[in-house]
Amino acid sequence: MLNFTQNYSKMRNLKLLPVFLLFVIGCKTEPEKIISFADDVNFLASDALEGRETGTSYELEAADYIMNRMKNMGLTPKGHAGTYYQTFTFKPKKDPHGQVEFVTGDSTITGTNVIGFIDNKATKTIIIGAHYDHLGMGGEGSLFREGEAIHNGADDNASGVAILLKLADTLQKVNTNNNYLFMAFSGEEMGLLGSNFFAKNPTIDLSTANYMLNMDMVGRLREDKTLSISGTGTAPIWSQVLNASNTDFKLVLNESGVGPSDHTSFYLQDIPVLHFFTGQHEDYHKPSDDANKLNYEGMQLITDYIFNVISDLDKSDKLAFRKTKNESEEVPRFKVALGVVPDYLFDGKGMRIDGISEDRPAQKAGLQKGDIVIQLGDSTIVDMMSYMRALSTFEEGNTTKVVVDRNGTKVEADISF
Repeated sequence: MLNFTQNYSKMRNLKLLPVFLLFVIGCKTEPEKIISFADDVNFLASDALEGRETGTSYELEAADYIMNRMKNMGLTPKGHAGTYYQTFTFKPKKDPHGQVEFVTGDSTITGTNVIGFIDNKATKTIIIGAHYDHLGMGGEGSLFREGEAIHNGADDNASGVAILLKLADTLQKVNTNNNYLFMAFSGEEMGLLGSNFFAKNPTIDLSTANYMLNMDMVGRLREDKTLSISGTGTAPIWSQVLNASNTDFKLVLNESGVGPSDHTSFYLQDIPVLHFFTGQHEDYHKPSDDANKLNYEGMQLITDYIFNVISDLDKSDKLAFRKTKNESEEVPRFKVALGVVPDYLFDGKGMRIDGISEDRPAQKAGLQKGDIVIQLGDSTIVDMMSYMRALSTFEEGNTTKVVVDRNGTKVEADISF
């Protein structure tokens, strides 16, 4: 039996034990939450951000979110005046993806790029970018015909931003023979404005730029894992590296460094570029481009693939730049439209239809999603360019025949423009 002094001491220690345990538990460091692709996309593509239109408070909310993600990862700010932000002012024009006039006074709209940097003290810098703006409530770029509605832009291009942020996290303290500049551009939907402005007002010495990688609409990887990569002709080594690093994808490679996304702004500065893209779909530029339709496992595969490409080139010399044919200059001008969404990833003969617009010539003629257009009028259709050339010969009021391959059967229909 304990004496009084021993018993009192024991009881006192027992009373203090819960307090000590609470202190220990309170001092434990909370494990850092791993932010998933879905977390980033769900925030950026939420109704609360009303489509992230450039120049709105919702764009700035998205910019603030991306800035905090970069800051929490330890990226160095590389915008204006020691911040993560680079702002630009402009007078809007109606030609999407065309040229704009940047202004210094009496600005009409102000956009904001978000820029972070990993400084490995290297002589070369890899630029990784994705635009985060979208169409707001719709407007001129929308393909929605039923009035105003929030265009959330989950695939276009919250998906690209989510992969950009994942790469920023993955590239910390690895592949250190390059520095990394991560940029979330605004103003892409109004004409590549943010990337255009940065290319002309860079916050790094662009002569150190090794190459630029652009992710735009990378959230809808299909079952056959088709991945389109443009810009493969802008450096002699691209095709070799892209094929050698590939274990998962059916690659569709396009040489041109010019296209309707932000890599174009860097190609025009003589920097090798690549643009990653998982294809067009019926929700493109519509309110239905929502977060629950993305293939998040596919986004991880694309992230891993891009990381492997970067890793394969980590110890290489600076990539040599090569000019490519500007395919946009060869695109015919149209006076009519068939009213379809082409499947840009289709690599067979003809032009495969990926979507049909309501109350347009294709729907009225009974064409269906999945049909492959093999003849339009007197023209044989073998690819996208031959389809566009054939379409450019027609005017409003013309009628002609169209032949499609529907599951191996040739179907003929009358088309009225």
